[in-house]
Amino acid sequence: METPTISIAIVDDHTLFRSGLASLLAEFEEITVEFEANNGIDLKEKIKNHPHTQLVLMDINMPLMDGYESTKWLKEHYPKIHILALSMFDQEKEMIDMLKAGAGGYMVKESKPSDLLLAIKTMIDKGFYINELVSGRLLVSLKQTQTKPIFTERELVFLQYCSTELTYKEIASLMNVSPRTVDNYRESLFSKLNIKSRTGLVVYAIKHQLINI
Repeated sequence: METPTISIAIVDDHTLFRSGLASLLAEFEEITVEFEANNGIDLKEKIKNHPHTQLVLMDINMPLMDGYESTKWLKEHYPKIHILALSMFDQEKEMIDMLKAGAGGYMVKESKPSDLLLAIKTMIDKGFYINELVSGRLLVSLKQTQTKPIFTERELVFLQYCSTELTYKEIASLMNVSPRTVDNYRESLFSKLNIKSRTGLVVYAIKHQLINI
């Protein structure tokens, strides 16, 4: 009996990286690389012939149609396809913006093939994957449904501002409170959600539809 494979696509404008990644992933019996595309426009054309693709590995910085716009388009037209963002950097802004666009996970390109395979499997199984760059405990927090935390109105406002590029000092000014009070909001949320980073807070808020994106 054959083991079911996961059908994926790779979207990246760097041909050598894209082809090399496809070759690496092809060595795993669990993976079938359906097609490769060099940007969002190329993806739009090729996905028509591969409607059963389950997951797309999405580069962020690409010409003509980048990862953000490509992700938004894909989630609108093929909402069942999972999107795992790939980036050269572990910058919070890129992570947050891709998650806002509809990606369900984020990996750096320096990751080991075995780690990438784990991420793909986790995405297919659970629909969401964030590695230790965001928080080693984040997935546990996201799966806690029995006891839902209670948020104050000010904490929700703070969460909304966290999804922007504003500094904590600027957030304090907009909320008409002291920087110390903003620190208290942050620490309270860290404690309630068992999360240790600003990015982790935003990921949680997006997943649970606590903020407008």
